[in-house]
Amino acid sequence: MSTETASEGFALHTETMTGLHWLGIALAAITGVIHLWLAYAFSSETGMAVAFLIAGVGFLGGVAAVLLDYRRRLFYVLGIPFTAGQIPLWYVANAPDFGATGIADKVVQVLLIVVLVVLYRRES
Repeated sequence: MSTETASEGFALHTETMTGLHWLGIALAAITGVIHLWLAYAFSSETGMAVAFLIAGVGFLGGVAAVLLDYRRRLFYVLGIPFTAGQIPLWYVANAPDFGATGIADKVVQVLLIVVLVVLYRRES
């Protein structure tokens, strides 16, 4: 955990990150950007746009927390149900027409869940 004081500002703390961390960062960033794009694409449907915006910000916020070494372990454990919850919501909202982007995003999210579980267990 970082010992940086508030007066030093925000700084990346990546020296303890492994390749698995970087894979998780990439996966979370991919799904975060997809959700922000969907928020824009569904801007005429306020409810859906807000849901996609919240999800996108959540994923990118998790990326920022890990890069800043802010309570990483907590973000791993919170990220698991946050990400897993996206899958049944997507299924219900899109069945039976899932689309290639949706399927690709769910593959990314399943991989992200696996990475988060492994990171959490490694740091226990």
